[in-house]
Amino acid sequence: MLLPELRSQICEANKALVPSGLVRLTWGNVSGIDRASGLWGIKPSGVDYESLTPSDIVLLDLEGRVVEGSLRPSSDTKTHLHLYREFPEIGGITHTHSLHATVFSQAGRELPCFGTTHADHFHGTVPVVRALTPEEVAADYEHFTGVAIVERLRELGLHPLEMPAVLQLHHAPFTFGRTAMDSVNNSIALEMCAHMALGSLTLNPSLQPLPDHLLEKHHLRKHGPGAYYGQGGH
Repeated sequence: MLLPELRSQICEANKALVPSGLVRLTWGNVSGIDRASGLWGIKPSGVDYESLTPSDIVLLDLEGRVVEGSLRPSSDTKTHLHLYREFPEIGGITHTHSLHATVFSQAGRELPCFGTTHADHFHGTVPVVRALTPEEVAADYEHFTGVAIVERLRELGLHPLEMPAVLQLHHAPFTFGRTAMDSVNNSIALEMCAHMALGSLTLNPSLQPLPDHLLEKHHLRKHGPGAYYGQGGH
């Protein structure tokens, strides 16, 4: 079996979706990539998370060809593929239909940074990605979903590890990370931030975003060149 460690990591990350509360039924998938080999793996389509094993993970190359695996890969495979090809810095991608983040996606509402919890994970407002055109849907829906995500991040000048989440209009969120599990953790953070934002806006409909000096402080103390949150390599 090729890349057993990567497959185990991807399997573990997919299994984490259920206890995290991010998914119902099989509404979600996680992938991860080994940049050295140019191979990546993704959850097979429609397979129950509880029964998923590392050997079920489907391995593909960066041309989208299946290299190893007997099951059909996730229906979102072409979206993940385009993101890996366009953003070599990311190592994992998670797509879910988590409740509160999907509410923002379906409403076409970006998710402003209202507090320090959000700033710890996302460097500002989480953007909405445009809807696909009828022509894009007819030609290759999943591929053009990836195209639209890349297009939006580049339009805004956003780095996918500084803004590791987007809200796909009419659809649901996608998150990115350095590893498969890192992308899952970003999905958990996104869902919590969306939930807190909805509650905060209910209590204070005129709520303003977090001031820039607090946003920068909280984001950079975890992610900046002088980051001092956590224990580093110890």
